[in-house]
Amino acid sequence: MNGEKLHAICPVERVIHIIGGKWKVIILYHLMSGTKRFNELRRLMPKVSQRMLTLQLRELEEHGILNRKVYAEIPPKVEYSLTELGKSLDIVLEVLHKWGDEHLE
Repeated sequence: MNGEKLHAICPVERVIHIIGGKWKVIILYHLMSGTKRFNELRRLMPKVSQRMLTLQLRELEEHGILNRKVYAEIPPKVEYSLTELGKSLDIVLEVLHKWGDEHLE
């Protein structure tokens, strides 16, 4: 979705476009506790395929939600961390976590 179309829809739709999907919120939840390497995220999310995790990370990076840092070493080391924009989602994730604790058993 291009920037013009994204701004034409309501704020909730824009947020869902950026962080929606099966894995993005879970990725964000894990990154709230700090920087993670790709394989750390894979271990924390064993049901996600490598391809899907890569896709979701790229999309979050494109939207400015996370940083991807590549170290020039062998084997390659890549770390993911939240940007300030990504960190601002903390309150949203806390509310989702609280709601899940209170309403889903």
